[in-house]
Amino acid sequence: MVLSRQKFNRYALAGVVTTAVVAGIAAPSALSQDSVIQVDGSSTVFPISEAMAEEFMAANRGSQVTVGVSGTGGGFQKFCAGELDITGASRPIKQEEIDACAAAGIEYIEVPVATDALTVVINQDNTWAEEMTTEQLKMMWEPAAEGTVTRWSQIDSSWPNEPIGLFGPGTDSGTFDYFTDEIVGESGASRADYTASEDDNILVLGVSRDVNALGYFGLAYYLENQDSLKAVAVDGVLPTPENVENGTYVPLSRPIFMYVKKSSLEDSAEVRSFMEFVLDNASEIVPEVGYVPLSEQRYESILAEL
Repeated sequence: MVLSRQKFNRYALAGVVTTAVVAGIAAPSALSQDSVIQVDGSSTVFPISEAMAEEFMAANRGSQVTVGVSGTGGGFQKFCAGELDITGASRPIKQEEIDACAAAGIEYIEVPVATDALTVVINQDNTWAEEMTTEQLKMMWEPAAEGTVTRWSQIDSSWPNEPIGLFGPGTDSGTFDYFTDEIVGESGASRADYTASEDDNILVLGVSRDVNALGYFGLAYYLENQDSLKAVAVDGVLPTPENVENGTYVPLSRPIFMYVKKSSLEDSAEVRSFMEFVLDNASEIVPEVGYVPLSEQRYESILAEL
């Protein structure tokens, strides 16, 4: 099944609820809905969660799935407080979050749903930084760069002597954690003098309006905005699904997850059916919203574990 470009646009960023079942999408039997399935968490996972919620509700008249965007860290805070059935995460759960869930009696299952190519982006009119090394990115983003590395020419003397405009996720973001870990060498270690937002659309807008800007976020938000952004080739490799699959886009390829509360799976037929729906349809929907699906065998294995 191939979904239209219009549907890709709606899935990735708009959050509109459809009223028709898309042909070819596997659906569970009709459900009698007594409660709302509550999903929150990562902005990176949001396009997947929103697409799945849209199709699930279309296939199950009367079902209700709400999808919020609190960032990975913010999602785990709500999840471990018992406020959510499912939270999306662009990194694995941290020890302090494991402890918080344990203290609250929240048991969960980690469900890998896709692979992302964390994407470094520049303005469409930037002609000098189309390729960067991980060392150059570290020089730009490490804590020591704050207030000192402020111009492109400091990264490469052949680049313009113009101020760098930096845009990135906030500290509640799993993308922030992953990027700083892989590029800077320590999770959470970053300069603070940049424009931060948990909303990736704000980062897209910031980079698209400034020829001297650079930012980073999940692949789906780049693919949706290729008319105004360029992806940077990191160590000579572009963030494409093919380069993720063949293992050449390193170190910024990463798994992304949904965490589901065990009690919700056990007590709610709706939550259980929704997670079955996610895994049954991930191979179809995940690439349509800009990420790389796992193998069919992997999804089948995860479903069996659930």
